[in-house]
Amino acid sequence: MTTYLEFEAGVAALETSAAKAEAAGEAAEAAQLRERAERQLKDLYVRLTPWQRTQVARHPGRPHIPHYLAGLFTDVLPLAGDRLYADDPAITGALARFNGRSIVVIGHAKGEDTESRVRHNFGMARPEGYRKAQRLMDMADRFGLPVVTLVDTPGAFPGIEAEERGQAEAIARTTETCLSLGVPLVALIVGEGGSGGAIAIAAGNRVLMLEHSVYSVISPEGCASILWRTPAGRDSKAADAAEAMKVTAADLLRLGVIDRIIYEPVGGAHRDHALTLRRVATALEEELSALAGLGRDQLREGRREKFLKMGAL
Repeated sequence: MTTYLEFEAGVAALETSAAKAEAAGEAAEAAQLRERAERQLKDLYVRLTPWQRTQVARHPGRPHIPHYLAGLFTDVLPLAGDRLYADDPAITGALARFNGRSIVVIGHAKGEDTESRVRHNFGMARPEGYRKAQRLMDMADRFGLPVVTLVDTPGAFPGIEAEERGQAEAIARTTETCLSLGVPLVALIVGEGGSGGAIAIAAGNRVLMLEHSVYSVISPEGCASILWRTPAGRDSKAADAAEAMKVTAADLLRLGVIDRIIYEPVGGAHRDHALTLRRVATALEEELSALAGLGRDQLREGRREKFLKMGAL
């Protein structure tokens, strides 16, 4: 069953009416209602605001890392633990094959339902999660395996125990590891790309974004609470913050922060997982193939130049 967002109320009403007409045997009326719903959905998604895109990026039905692992990769071998403290379920890592190419996959895991979201801490990784990512990237570097990262987090976990175990150091070291790799690193923002929790595994040779994903230094709500003292739980200024921060894929491509947009099915990735995965697979194959012929020094220097250019006038 489709979960509708607040701004999709008109589409929801039309699709509900179509389902009722179909159940009543009124096929012609149902077809007309579905056609109207499809047109309205298309018109709506062409002109989404940054805040509406943020809501789409957070939609619970979007493909998450289990869908990508199952739909894009074969011979998936999960790898766990940071070899220092614990295993963090907010970060998933695995050896896998992609179109016959051996790779390392690392990504945030948000969970699929209430129980699994709590278990995965809503994709907010602790230091051991980032240290696990470092360990797997070091392994990929040692064996000459490309790295693919899937970013979907509101941010790193801000709890006191994470700070006590060196959260800032873990994020910084993971970012450093990304930048120092002598193998290709392709990062894909598939939902939310929040703050240092996202950039820690996204400092790649190529950074790709799904069309309705968002990528920013802080959440719109967090920005609003700092700038306008917006009370917790109220989003009255979050829309203004999302607009000002340029969080959308189109804005970030124009600013040179990302390299490519992967366009989603009409109505968002949550409406058609299979088509989304096919488009992601095509983009990943093209980017990995383009990077395959580069030497270790070229890959490092390319990353260095890419990130040093950001923000230059």
